[in-house]
Amino acid sequence: MSEEKQVGIVLVSHSGPVAAAVVELAKELAAGGATAPVAAAGGTSAGGLGTSAELIAGAARSVDRGAGVALLVDLGSAVLTVKAMLAEGDQLPDGARLMDAPFVEGAVAALVTASAGGDLAAVEAAAVDAYDYRKV
Repeated sequence: MSEEKQVGIVLVSHSGPVAAAVVELAKELAAGGATAPVAAAGGTSAGGLGTSAELIAGAARSVDRGAGVALLVDLGSAVLTVKAMLAEGDQLPDGARLMDAPFVEGAVAALVTASAGGDLAAVEAAAVDAYDYRKV
């Protein structure tokens, strides 16, 4: 039996522990059943602060279920690295897309939407809408 197509999510941070923590937070907040595939790609391959195209590519491959991969990034070189990878076109799965969304709130919204069966456009819309979450 083949696996159902589902949007995968990759959280790219300069810090491995931050990326992993946001994955766990999003999974806990999206509770209520199985969640869409989500992976952290934080820090460098050597475990330091920074970004790693190798880690990002591996995480994207690990969550690819044929419906696209949403990449949420924290800042700076994470954005630049993902943009460069998308421009090269051969390191990320087909349908990989950088989301212009807040990292934490966007990750939660994206995972909830993907877990409910939303397509890549719906996942992106939910992540982007997280910019409008007001705190005061």
